[in-house]
Amino acid sequence: MTRTRLQQIIEGSMRAWADRHGGKAYWRLPACVGIAHVQDPLFGKLRKIAAPDHALPHDLLSCAASVIVFFLPFRKDLAKENRQVTPYAARSWAEAYVATNALIAEICEALKHHLAQEGYESVVTPATHNFDEKRLLSQWSHKHLGYIAGLGTFGIHHQLITHQGACGRLGSLVTAKPMEPTPRPTVEYCLVKSGHACTACVHRCTFGALTFNGLDRHRCYAQLLENDRRFKDLPLVDVCGKCVADVPCSYGIPKSSMADCR
Repeated sequence: MTRTRLQQIIEGSMRAWADRHGGKAYWRLPACVGIAHVQDPLFGKLRKIAAPDHALPHDLLSCAASVIVFFLPFRKDLAKENRQVTPYAARSWAEAYVATNALIAEICEALKHHLAQEGYESVVTPATHNFDEKRLLSQWSHKHLGYIAGLGTFGIHHQLITHQGACGRLGSLVTAKPMEPTPRPTVEYCLVKSGHACTACVHRCTFGALTFNGLDRHRCYAQLLENDRRFKDLPLVDVCGKCVADVPCSYGIPKSSMADCR
């Protein structure tokens, strides 16, 4: 199975979701897909960079050969609405979170099914809530896996910037199928990290969690839980997304001409 075929399966699931929900979808096409070989040396650094107890591919599947990571980019109007609504996340953003968690699970099962038809075992990983609530460190960080799989680079907002931007959600799957790894970017996609002036994501965070000195995870998580309390009629929606909502890197790799944007 090639990366192109993986993308076709993922996008087929996205379209099927829209068909079942009267054409309503929260995502843009195309999806982004990356592949990492389990012997990539960066996996050995996850327990130093992401979390001391971060799982490794062989912890999930003893015969693991590859990790597939995909990114589902949100629609632009969804991001714009989340930017405009203050101080909480927009309801549409919270609803998209619930829908995307379900879609990611469907996509992973579809990929697992197709890989099984080729004779390869796979393990589905959770879309979210696989972290330590005291340390706020993920035990299976889709963002870090996405970086290893060549999907993009990190912005100063600590989110992964892909070819389709940073505004969206990531999912992943561990499989026994050996696959060609995706080359990683050789340049920084974040305007600040590439030497340009940009303050957009920091200014979007009005809660003081994100600054140019770093991210206060506990202050950020407190706001996520505040949004969850606001949408009590929905399943757990510990969301915010202000830092990636309608900023230069929301929908693609930002151009240097977009620098100095607020």
